[in-house]
Amino acid sequence: MQTSLRVGVIGAGHFGRYHTLKIRDVARETLVGLFDPDSRRAAEVAGEAGCPVFSAVEDLLAVCDAVVVAAPAEFHFDLAVQALRAGKHVLIEKPVAATLEQADFLVTLAEETGLVCQVGHLLRYSAEHKAITQRITRPLYIEATRIAPFKPRGTDVSVILDLMIHDLDLVLAIVDSPIAQVDALGAAVSSAHEDIANARVRFENGCVATITASRISLKTERRMRLFSEEGYLSADFGKRELTMIGRERGLPLPGTGGFKREAISWKDSDSLYAEHEAFVAACLDGAPVMVDARAGRRALEAALAVAEGIETTRRRMELSGLIRTP
Repeated sequence: MQTSLRVGVIGAGHFGRYHTLKIRDVARETLVGLFDPDSRRAAEVAGEAGCPVFSAVEDLLAVCDAVVVAAPAEFHFDLAVQALRAGKHVLIEKPVAATLEQADFLVTLAEETGLVCQVGHLLRYSAEHKAITQRITRPLYIEATRIAPFKPRGTDVSVILDLMIHDLDLVLAIVDSPIAQVDALGAAVSSAHEDIANARVRFENGCVATITASRISLKTERRMRLFSEEGYLSADFGKRELTMIGRERGLPLPGTGGFKREAISWKDSDSLYAEHEAFVAACLDGAPVMVDARAGRRALEAALAVAEGIETTRRRMELSGLIRTP
């Protein structure tokens, strides 16, 4: 039985660096090296991680069992296909692909090859997600906010695919019902793609989620609030804190007729480590893949629906004269 997974990293950018350094800490992963067309950046990250740099993707694939695809989003599909066809397991950073057709191809290819194709929706591996799903099983309304100051990184795609897709995936996993309708609006302010966006997603079971994302804000905030018959829950992904008001958990709240307040926090929980441990378990032990290519496709479909909703709203605003036609 194989006891260690030899992993290579494709992409030495922001997330590629994080993955490269994290692989060194995971007991059953062995870092074999990385590739990036920017040789200077590749050498910098490799020096930090203490691993070799490969001059071609093919050379890296030849010596590993699995790869992390952390290249820019436009290259995710081609690189994942190349790795799967070479017989390698793949962990792809989000989004899984650029189109639904590409995502469908990856789903089929992973099934045909019997290889792991895991998508890096990091929140699914967080302690917060586990705590939310243990406490709220029938959400009625969800409000998610993910805002941050402007940074050039990630502007090759819209804020929907850069930031909002994290919460879209998490909401889809929590609600577990098909989407019935999406209303959205957004604007490109500092880049060629939407930098701010808001979406109202209505599910077939009646649940509604309002999701806001911005990469031109003055502060960083990553919050989610859930309302249900089980109670009210607020999760702060930045501070790693969760508070719930309900009747089942926590300390009694005087004068509230039986309500209780539960407050918990996580200071040492490492979502990226948990993601890699899950990847190893899927590759070596045959464990279920929590966020497989199908889940990645579903999140991509929701993100594209938001983008379509923004375009519909924009056309309506142009006709009304609220905004000018470019």
